[in-house]
Amino acid sequence: MSKLSVIVITKNEEKNVRECLLSVLWADEIIVVDAGSTDNTLGIAKEFTQKVYSRPWDGYGAAKNFGLTQCACEWILSIDADERVTPELREEILGKLSSVNQKTAAFSVPRRANFLGKWIYHCGWYPGRIARVFRRSAGRFTEEKVHERLEIRGEIVPLHSDLLHYTDPDLKSYFEKSNKYTSLAAEELLDHKKKFSLVKLIVNPFWIFFRMYVLRLGFLDGLTGFILCVLSANYVFTKYAKLWERTLKKEGDLR
Repeated sequence: MSKLSVIVITKNEEKNVRECLLSVLWADEIIVVDAGSTDNTLGIAKEFTQKVYSRPWDGYGAAKNFGLTQCACEWILSIDADERVTPELREEILGKLSSVNQKTAAFSVPRRANFLGKWIYHCGWYPGRIARVFRRSAGRFTEEKVHERLEIRGEIVPLHSDLLHYTDPDLKSYFEKSNKYTSLAAEELLDHKKKFSLVKLIVNPFWIFFRMYVLRLGFLDGLTGFILCVLSANYVFTKYAKLWERTLKKEGDLR
C-alpha cells in the first residue's frame, strides 16, 4: 500500500485541532505547520506527532507548500483544523491507495459544511468537491493570500465519502474570520492591480445572493441558508468596500 502523509495548518486552533488529528491517526505521518499560536494548539499537536513546525505566517498556500517539503510519503492528504475525515472516507482512501493506478495524480472528495450548527446541502456549498489527496510529485498549492488552490498535474479521481467541515459554529467566529478574509482578499485585488468598481460593489453582492439562494436552492436550507446567503453577499460587498478604502489610502500615500 502507498504511504500517506497528512498536512494540517494551524493558528490558535485548540478548539478544533484535537478532533481533526484524531480523525487522521491512521495515516503514516502527520505534519502540523503552525503560524505562531498563542493558545494550546502546539501542545495538543505534539500529543499526536513530533513533526510540528512553527514559522512566521506568509499565507495559506506558502504554509502548505512548506508542509509538503517536510513530508516523507508519496501521497498527501491536506486538511484544515476545522475538518474531519469520516471513517467511511478513511476506508475509501485506504482502499484506493492499496491499488492505485499510476495514472492517478489525485482524489477529490465531497465536502459537507456545518454552518451555525446546521449541515448545508444547498447554496452551492454541497458537495463542494475539492482535491485533497494527491501525489506529492503532482501537486502544489498556489500562494494567493486567501483561498489558495491545489494545482494538480494529472488525472483526478472522485471519491464518494464526505469530508466534514465545521466552518463556523457561531456568528462571532464567522465575523472574525470574514473580517480577516475580506482584508486579505482586498489586498490581493490591489496587488493584482485590480481597480475599484462601483458597479461590482453594488451588483456583485446581489448576484451572489440570487445565485446562492435561488439558483443553488439555498432556500431549502431554511433560515440558516438564508442567513448564509445574506452573509456571503455581505462578504463580497465588504471585500470591494475595503478595496475602495485601500485604493484611496494608496493614492493618498503617493501624493
